[in-house]
Amino acid sequence: MTRRTLTVFRAALLAIWPLAVVDATPVYAQTASTGSGQAYPSKPVRIVTGGPGSNGDLTSRLIAPGLTAALGQQVIVENRPSGIILGETVAKAPPDGHTLLVTGSSFWLAPFLQSNVPWDPIRDFAPISLASTSPNLIVVHPSLPAKTVKELIALAKARPGQLNYASGTTGSGPHLAAELFNSMAHVNIVRINYKGAGQAMTDLIGGHVQVMFPNGGGAAPQVKSGRLRALAVTTAQPSTLFPDLPTVASSGLPGYESEVLNGVFAPAKTPPAIISKVHQELAPLLSRADIKEKLFTSGVEVIAGPPEKLTAAMKNEMNLWGKLIKQLGIKDE
Repeated sequence: MTRRTLTVFRAALLAIWPLAVVDATPVYAQTASTGSGQAYPSKPVRIVTGGPGSNGDLTSRLIAPGLTAALGQQVIVENRPSGIILGETVAKAPPDGHTLLVTGSSFWLAPFLQSNVPWDPIRDFAPISLASTSPNLIVVHPSLPAKTVKELIALAKARPGQLNYASGTTGSGPHLAAELFNSMAHVNIVRINYKGAGQAMTDLIGGHVQVMFPNGGGAAPQVKSGRLRALAVTTAQPSTLFPDLPTVASSGLPGYESEVLNGVFAPAKTPPAIISKVHQELAPLLSRADIKEKLFTSGVEVIAGPPEKLTAAMKNEMNLWGKLIKQLGIKDE
């Protein structure tokens, strides 16, 4: 080999060396994998969530376009009835990250309320992200002579069994928040059960019932218009969503706490690399100013917590509400 040929060879080798290093990087270090070596996602991703208008549905539809852009595959929102069907749809899906679940507290409390739940919220699902929180409010019809939590408790004790509260689905946030209030305050505000929160709210506005513990977003317009009076928020700490309202705990019932949480899940045994990838794409999406503002306007506050925070929140709620459900014998059969 001549000196000139050797020089050319060396130059060519140096030119391709960086490319050779990049190409030698293992595939799993560049992209998430479905577990079979196939890059994720390899087809459209569906987000299964509750009924239209629910917190889960709102969150899903806000994040779907951003996830579509981030993942390079179409992300489709699929509404299913809340409860057993919702969980079963995702639990039975292949654990490859192409089926996700966005849902809230009623999902992980279902086994306490129903005897025929074919899945376990801890065993059969992989947490991805704690997405958001929303407070309940204590609201009353303006004709009720109670303007504070202390006054409501005093009135309920003076008139045992005569006051009533409206709630929709058995085991929902508004129902359990009211029963926790009854238990901790040692009062008996009687439940009036409705098929849905909308009809319950309508009857409260009409004065047919007196008290309700609705989701903050749904009650806010009625409070603002003066058709309902808000006494407090149910979260442990003051809510940025309702800065003018005290907490129940600070205004007459120490230790009281109730909130509506929403999380994102995948089927159990979904590869950790996929869980990590989806969470990494979700966190900045949920924290994006326009999405936070739309959720905030609807009475929902973004958390965007990691998988372990979602697991901890689930276990905490299952412990708290599970005991109350068993103690009161609440069933949704």
